[in-house]
Amino acid sequence: MNTTHKGFTLIEILVVMGMITILASVVLVAVNPLRQFAQARNSQRISNVNAILNAIGNRLAENRGVFTNNESCADIPTDPTTIARESYNLRPCLVPLYLSELPFDPKGGSNTCTTSLCTGPGENYDTGYTISQASSTGRITICAPGAAEPAIEGSKEYCLTR
Repeated sequence: MNTTHKGFTLIEILVVMGMITILASVVLVAVNPLRQFAQARNSQRISNVNAILNAIGNRLAENRGVFTNNESCADIPTDPTTIARESYNLRPCLVPLYLSELPFDPKGGSNTCTTSLCTGPGENYDTGYTISQASSTGRITICAPGAAEPAIEGSKEYCLTR
């Protein structure tokens, strides 16, 4: 009587598992999820910096080049200063007329404001971005220091000037 057994040998199974492991590691290295997430955060930062700078430009255009026309908006600092309630409070100048809400850094910023003045209990914000105005030219620069992501080799702070 001649019987044949159907199935795989242990060696065949181990070889297939080894090949799958090698292919998975190659795909994981090629995709590099940490770098992909860092690039996504940087794209958000670029969009946020543009939105803030555009809102400032709209305010300037609407007020004939004058940024501070009441006591709630202080002059833009000449040294880079964090846009935050406790540092340079830009929110009353732009929200809700030019922005529905101040955007913040996807990794290091926060915003818990629920009222228009952001003075209620537990309300605070820190965009994670900095702002400065050159005293010689009057040009405004907003920077996203968090754009220097360790997962992206050679990345540095993102700044936009207008």
